[in-house]
Amino acid sequence: MKLGVLTVLFGQQSFEEALDIATNAGLEAVEIGVGNYPGNAHCPLDELVKSPAKVKEWKKKITDRGLVLSALSCHGNVLHPDSDFAKKCIDVQQKAVRLASMLGVKQINDFSGCPGSGPKDTKPNWVTCPWPPDFGEILEWQWNEVAVPYWQKASKFGKDHGVRYALEAHPGFIVYNPETVLKLRKLAGNNIGANFDPSHFFWQGIDPLAAVRELGKCIYHVHAKDTRVDPINASVNGVLDTKHYGDELNRSWVFRTCGYGHDEKWWRDFVSYLRCVGYDFVLSIEHEDSLMSTMEGFTKAVEFLKGVILKEKVGAMWWA
Repeated sequence: MKLGVLTVLFGQQSFEEALDIATNAGLEAVEIGVGNYPGNAHCPLDELVKSPAKVKEWKKKITDRGLVLSALSCHGNVLHPDSDFAKKCIDVQQKAVRLASMLGVKQINDFSGCPGSGPKDTKPNWVTCPWPPDFGEILEWQWNEVAVPYWQKASKFGKDHGVRYALEAHPGFIVYNPETVLKLRKLAGNNIGANFDPSHFFWQGIDPLAAVRELGKCIYHVHAKDTRVDPINASVNGVLDTKHYGDELNRSWVFRTCGYGHDEKWWRDFVSYLRCVGYDFVLSIEHEDSLMSTMEGFTKAVEFLKGVILKEKVGAMWWA
């Protein structure tokens, strides 16, 4: 396995400076945001897709530092009921696929998206329960009329370019847990898999270790991010919390840097289960800890994960 970072947290630095930070920290991989929610501070997407020469020059800055490019990230909402917003997300996604193909990168990371409740809506509608019956009808329309048709076409587009979609299961979108990852994969094609982020599973009450076993070979990429569920707030109000992420004291849960939500034993089990199901690629640090500065949260995550990641290939079992 390799330890990497999603460079979005270094968006205030230049591309070269962000790469140097990763290299100086002893990392081996980077994940680059190319647009939509992650922004494109380190990737001039429109320029690169038009120029193989510029792609070669851009990639050389990564490889010259001994780094691997693990994925391009374009997390957006391609199913958004606002057609203009959706078109912008789709445009970035398709360019990301083309660029990944030019770079020889196997996957792009994205969200599944979330439609409205019907064709006249202007805002997404994430359904969380089956009753009253309206909600079941909304879900059926979202999947059958919007999500599956779109992702069937997108899956073919990616496959034609030799690129996979690693969808991050995230509440607020139609794919938010292992079941919905596998549902979309079954209905829209096996070119769709998971960008596995345990932080979003923790607060939903999902055991990420069990989720790893369930998804198995469908895991194309992994984010390293932690979550702490507050036992007092969650016991009173549950985990569906709409308070601002900055209201740490009163929220039911907050994102934490690795090791500040779950201990070393848990993370050792996590990387071991990943290896058991055949994932031996990159753990990409995503820093969203509001209680730490960018550099402190990043540095602590690097130091912590260096002690748990499995680096070497498995040898022969001399004892069996």
